[in-house]
Amino acid sequence: MIPIPQDWYASEDVVELARNLLGKMIISRVGDRFTSGMIVETEAYRAPDDKGSHAYGNRHTKRTATMFGPPGCAYVYLCYGIHHLCNVVTGPPDTAHAVLIRAVEPIEGTEHISHRRSMPQTVYHLTNGPGKWTKALGITTALDGIPYHDPSSPVIICEGKFIANEQIIAGPRVGIAYAKECALWDWRFSIRDSPWVSRPTRVSYPELEDL
Repeated sequence: MIPIPQDWYASEDVVELARNLLGKMIISRVGDRFTSGMIVETEAYRAPDDKGSHAYGNRHTKRTATMFGPPGCAYVYLCYGIHHLCNVVTGPPDTAHAVLIRAVEPIEGTEHISHRRSMPQTVYHLTNGPGKWTKALGITTALDGIPYHDPSSPVIICEGKFIANEQIIAGPRVGIAYAKECALWDWRFSIRDSPWVSRPTRVSYPELEDL
């Protein structure tokens, strides 16, 4: 399959890119195992004004260095010291925008996905979460910075299924109450009625509604 070209990721509108990543195919060739999935859920993070972003205020750290790099690369970080979370770096270099891929629908290599997750191929929680699908497709922080647009890369993103606007649900992002008013932005996108979307499917922050 032919990867999506790098310039597709160069747009400064990370929110629109997060929507457009729905339906795209992410293909992993890690450890001599071929696995793939269709992206069904994403979240947009925009520096420097988004308090939910690791690069809020253009914060430069060892972890965020990849975010300031070229578009179309993987930003993979460790969450709670356990879960490897995988993002797509977007926008021009030095903008530090990123899209977190929250969930995928397994397409190919389900036997490898099942083995990596130690559960049957038929259950939805194989890949319905940001730390679940990365384990299923063999993605770890060792792949931080790889280009999704390079055909020789161990992980590439390709065209997939067209998702019409009416099939897309938008809502607040998950678990970022610390981001104050930014937590209320409708920057989480998912495919309507997909059983592979992570839980909770709807997020609210009643404690922030007066902001």
